[in-house]
Amino acid sequence: MLALFVLCVAQLHAQKVGLVFSGGGAKGLAHIGTLKALEQNHIPIDYITGTSMGGIVGAMYAAGYSPAEIEEIAVSKDFQNWVNGRYTSDYTFYFQKNAPNASMITAKVAIDTGFHLNFRSNLINDIPLNFAFLELFAQASAVSKDNFDNLFVPFRCMVADVLSQKSITVSKGSLAEAVRATMTVPIIYRPIKLEGKYVFDGGLYNNFPADVMERDFKPDYIIGANVSSKIYNEYPKNIDERLMNRFLVYMFLSKSDSTMIGKNGIYIQPDLADYSVTNFAPVEELIKKGYDATMADMPRIKQLIAKRVDSGELERRRAAFNKRKPDLKFSNVMVSGVNNQQKRYVERLFKSNKANFDLQDIKRGYYKLVADQTFETVYPKISYQAATDSYTFEVVAQPKKSFKLDLGGNISTRPISNVFLGAEYNYLNRKAYTFGTSFYSGRFYESVQVNGRVDYPTKLPIFLGAELTYNHWNFYNTSQIFIENPHPVYIEQSDRKIDLMAGFPLNYNTKIVLHSALINNTDRYSPNNTFNVGDLLDRTVFNGFKSSINFEKNALNRKQYATKGQSFLLSLNFTNGREKYTQGNIFRNAPGFANSPEYSKLHHWGTIKLTQENYFFHYKKYTLGYLIEGVISNQPLFGTYYATLLTAPTFYPMQDSRSLFLDKFRATTYAAGGIKNIYSVKKNLDLRLEGFLFLPHKEFERSNFQDVNYARPISKLRYAATAGMVYHSPLGPVSLSYNLYNDAVKRNGVLLHIGYLIYNKRSLE
Repeated sequence: MLALFVLCVAQLHAQKVGLVFSGGGAKGLAHIGTLKALEQNHIPIDYITGTSMGGIVGAMYAAGYSPAEIEEIAVSKDFQNWVNGRYTSDYTFYFQKNAPNASMITAKVAIDTGFHLNFRSNLINDIPLNFAFLELFAQASAVSKDNFDNLFVPFRCMVADVLSQKSITVSKGSLAEAVRATMTVPIIYRPIKLEGKYVFDGGLYNNFPADVMERDFKPDYIIGANVSSKIYNEYPKNIDERLMNRFLVYMFLSKSDSTMIGKNGIYIQPDLADYSVTNFAPVEELIKKGYDATMADMPRIKQLIAKRVDSGELERRRAAFNKRKPDLKFSNVMVSGVNNQQKRYVERLFKSNKANFDLQDIKRGYYKLVADQTFETVYPKISYQAATDSYTFEVVAQPKKSFKLDLGGNISTRPISNVFLGAEYNYLNRKAYTFGTSFYSGRFYESVQVNGRVDYPTKLPIFLGAELTYNHWNFYNTSQIFIENPHPVYIEQSDRKIDLMAGFPLNYNTKIVLHSALINNTDRYSPNNTFNVGDLLDRTVFNGFKSSINFEKNALNRKQYATKGQSFLLSLNFTNGREKYTQGNIFRNAPGFANSPEYSKLHHWGTIKLTQENYFFHYKKYTLGYLIEGVISNQPLFGTYYATLLTAPTFYPMQDSRSLFLDKFRATTYAAGGIKNIYSVKKNLDLRLEGFLFLPHKEFERSNFQDVNYARPISKLRYAATAGMVYHSPLGPVSLSYNLYNDAVKRNGVLLHIGYLIYNKRSLE
């Protein structure tokens, strides 16, 4: 009897439990709830196998994170940024970003392969996710010596080799890379190279690796948690857009077979029918679903598995494992995927006077690198060097295709439609060179721009650049809104600018740019807003020099019709130049008019401008934002009323403001602002209601035929408003709105446009 008792006790203590986690996209967050329930009930977890999100959750547990720590990470804002491809850093992309343009489609051309067009192959930016995995798993890899049997809990994850159409079990190597590979859903994330093979999400061929658990670990009992079901018991009668969006992911998940766990197994399947595989927002709800489903099966689990794990002992073992993790100190940075000259460029981004780097040093260099538009892909790796008790950070970088082509513009119910074409060439050596050109062509607006830029990978990145711009605006062609305007505007403006600039990043999403520009403006206009055959328009030419320093920040989520983030501009300008006026003949028959064929005068002035757009309040589907703008300037009056208006600072409150000549929204000094109300009807469809006020310090007044004077200070208040809806299509916005301006003539009308109403800045802006 004693021998039988000893044998039973030995068998009890020898019980080994394997935990299998399926893939299932965002639904895999329910696995965290399963871990919580098992630990709270002292159920042992001796082995883990997982796929995709199940692989990520399982790897975190195997790497020494407790269920509470995993949950804390999952509910954090950082996690949402990782899975949605958002990131912030002191050297984020805005420093490298070009001024917004009307581009809708971008194609990359590889000149070394005969001009092949390539479009972006992944929908979600993996830059923040790649680095996050290194932070989460590099130390556990170091402890285990890249052998997954030596982790806190022995672990396996699944990946798919699509070329050989085989499922691969990953049991060694970098844990961070294994996890990154197992969740690489085709099209959503770009593939990575693992052991010489490009691999994708393991769910393609083995979404529920119970067979791998049995083969590699041979546990006594298996607990299988499945969050993926691609079989419908009843074919859905009404296939809505939400369901259609999931079909792509269903294609990449193999069926999870509950019989694979065997007779000594417990199969847990939370009810997640109402949740999407692509929506990671309801983290707490998904975790609770997994917890509740596991607790519902807990009596069966306890009946089958008699062994219990003491909580204190489990925490001591976990603490001992985590204590062995080497600190994230780096002694070396390696670069691959580029030539020797390009390698030196990348290495200089990580240059430091210190012998060792800490994680923040590496992170700063990494985000400097990914901010650089000269690279197509940047993939990070970390390896531990036991001899020096430090890590090596490796960057696998791939320079961009040489040429980038842009196509865009807008189609509008008003005569402001245009076509946008752009081209950019990138060249990387010890410095990064970017050359570009763009064209706008339309009835209202035409423009040509040529630019070049050189980026220096110094400790504080800097760039030097040059830009040549020609703009031509014809406001007479935009005088119709929906009904013919009885007071059309006879104004044409042309401006030319040669701008030399230098800039550097200041902090998160902020840069400082210094400009020195030569400008040549030609304005042709009717002084009394009439025009007959044979008339000659008045002409004002301004040749001058402008220097400025701009503090710019832009974290808006869209380049037009934003709903999140903020932008900020503080600009200090000095302008010096000569005005030359040539009179036309429109007043030739006006009694009492004295001819003044030419006028020339030197002007100089300073300007301070501040603009901020901020979407600061979000409640469910409602967003509240504001736009404020202020200008202080001692700009003098020019020779005529229209010449003064055309060179004065202007407030552009709404999407179509630049396509209208708003004479009452111009002043040398003014304060302006407004409120933006946005209601999201559904994903990518917004209702917008916006209202703005414009308060000039002194409004311009016409006297006599075309003289100009100031009105009484702070005597006029102007308003503008818009109401409409915007659909954010993959190519750009589709907007239908009713717009109202309190201008000289109350301008109001309906505007429908597809594409971007974005133009190059004028030379005096």
